[in-house]
Amino acid sequence: MMTNDPKRFGAQAFARLKALGAFSDHPDHLERLYLSPAHRKAADAVVAMMHEAGCDSVSIDALGTVVGRYEAKEAGRPALLIGSHIDTVKDAGSYDGMLGVIAGIGVIEALHEAGERLDFAVEILAFGDEENVRFPSNLSSSRAIAGSFDFSTLDGRDENGISLRDALIQFGGDPDGITALARKKEDVIGYVEMHIEQGPVLDQENRPIGIVTAISGASRRRIIVTGEAGHAGTVPMALRKDSLMAAAEMALAIEKIGAAAENGVATIGQMQVEPGAVNVIPGRVRFTVDARAPRDSVREKLVADIEATIRAIATQRKVQVEIQPFYDSPAAPASTAIMQGLAAAMEARQMETRYLPSGAGHDAMVMGALCPMGMMFVRCKDGISHNPAESMTEEDAGLAIAILLDFVRSYRPT
Repeated sequence: MMTNDPKRFGAQAFARLKALGAFSDHPDHLERLYLSPAHRKAADAVVAMMHEAGCDSVSIDALGTVVGRYEAKEAGRPALLIGSHIDTVKDAGSYDGMLGVIAGIGVIEALHEAGERLDFAVEILAFGDEENVRFPSNLSSSRAIAGSFDFSTLDGRDENGISLRDALIQFGGDPDGITALARKKEDVIGYVEMHIEQGPVLDQENRPIGIVTAISGASRRRIIVTGEAGHAGTVPMALRKDSLMAAAEMALAIEKIGAAAENGVATIGQMQVEPGAVNVIPGRVRFTVDARAPRDSVREKLVADIEATIRAIATQRKVQVEIQPFYDSPAAPASTAIMQGLAAAMEARQMETRYLPSGAGHDAMVMGALCPMGMMFVRCKDGISHNPAESMTEEDAGLAIAILLDFVRSYRPT
């Protein structure tokens, strides 16, 4: 059996990450949107990497996902899937998504070099539409594998008016082949995703690796607060119906409610003030609320408390308020068996396990409907992500891949 060498894994991973980082649609920064020319070049590069690592078969599916398969001792056996994405946000970092794909390649390369076959196949999935930046879609490439693809997204258009359908055809994909991508449950024994944390917890605690307990569910609301516009100099403070001051009080209350919820967060990401003149009391304010928690019961209470508080403040300040729900997504709990397997791999290296939820969405949240899913986080410096300053160490990457390999070798599906 080949030595499980974190140092070698880290060096190999960083070389591959650097190679992938060169494929960008923008000359000055990393920008690789779904189905763009750079995405196609990156997908072709991943195909070559998978072949070089020892995959028995490699293909790009109808929606642009690169799929590499390393067969079991007995060909045709069900597969353990290792996946993440190779698309990026605009002005992106070099590790978000790509680390998970490269990690899977490293695992198969180690098995291949050792001449080692398992009782199950191992597949790498390099998804293309995780960031959901270019089109009004939602994890479309992983949803196709999981059997939950929304065909209406094919008619969605990017900012240049190009439909997803047309972009897919230009990429070399096949809209008519999407239905056939759905996997049968009996053919898949699990899905594991490695990802940088995209948050500061591991870095602040000086821990290289964390095990994800669940991907938080999210609820989003648009709030419209309507008061009464008036002259900033002539309306006494006690007689005002100031929509902005009401919204400000609501915002501070939402912050306190989010902080009190167990592993919950609440964010106001947008706020527009009307009419927006320096000498006019604001007559209307629109803002958004994003509330998340790794358990749905916590999230539902969080949202209910926020909505009740907003209405109470509106009544007290004599303004009108409208609450418009526009997004609700349930939490996705990780498989106990996968969490235990990752923990055992860490403990075998005398590492203390650290469990934490994922506040960000990932392809794993979709794949969990198909099979048991789990995730491992790797620390990133200062928790910075979706930013060119995104940073991690070669040492951490190598250790994470070594742990993933140990997990794969010992995995026993339930």
